[in-house]
Amino acid sequence: MDPLAGSSWSAPATVAGFARSSPNEVLMRFAQDHLGRIGGGRLLDLGCGAGRNAVPLAREGWEVLGTDLSWPMLRAAKRRVEDEGLGRRLRLALAPMDLVPAADRGFDVVVAHGIWNLARSSAEFRRAVAEAARVARRGARLFVFTFSRHTLPPEAEPVAGEPFVFTDFSGEPQCFLSAEQLAAELGQAGFVPDPEVPLTEYNRPAPGLTRVGGPPVIYEALFRRSD
Repeated sequence: MDPLAGSSWSAPATVAGFARSSPNEVLMRFAQDHLGRIGGGRLLDLGCGAGRNAVPLAREGWEVLGTDLSWPMLRAAKRRVEDEGLGRRLRLALAPMDLVPAADRGFDVVVAHGIWNLARSSAEFRRAVAEAARVARRGARLFVFTFSRHTLPPEAEPVAGEPFVFTDFSGEPQCFLSAEQLAAELGQAGFVPDPEVPLTEYNRPAPGLTRVGGPPVIYEALFRRSD
């Protein structure tokens, strides 16, 4: 059964849209350069969806494991894998963000692209980060793409008892961290900032302007497993 049946993530229009989406160009440039440096490696794509990033990463030469909770998304990704003959390079698994079906210290790169912001509690977020740390080799890179606290007005209040979970954006609990919170949470799991992809914030309104509607403000950054 599809754990996300009835949600927008498994709706045909959403799946089709993600299947057509272009990969993250910053991620692709980093991954291509890093693969050349290490001469081959394993990459985990958490919340891979329809293969937006996982398929081109496998095409570039990475051995990829993509995980997601939506069967329709994974089926769409599988069709792309079969069409491009990437079955030996890209495996797919139905799995939540906080329970990765992989052994300890097995990946050179972990990609958390638009997935950790969907955690419904700080506990779930922290379990997901801990899982990424568990499966990352020493020196492994972590590519993060997640919601910024600047998506919401300063007066917005988090869910009771939660440090960075809000319902203001979509009506559902989602994580919106400040840059300081993000660095602290990842630091506790053993990840430190990597200057190759410095923290960048997208969609933030200019100073003095108020954000009204539109896409979320996004953090993008690279971290390194330090122990």
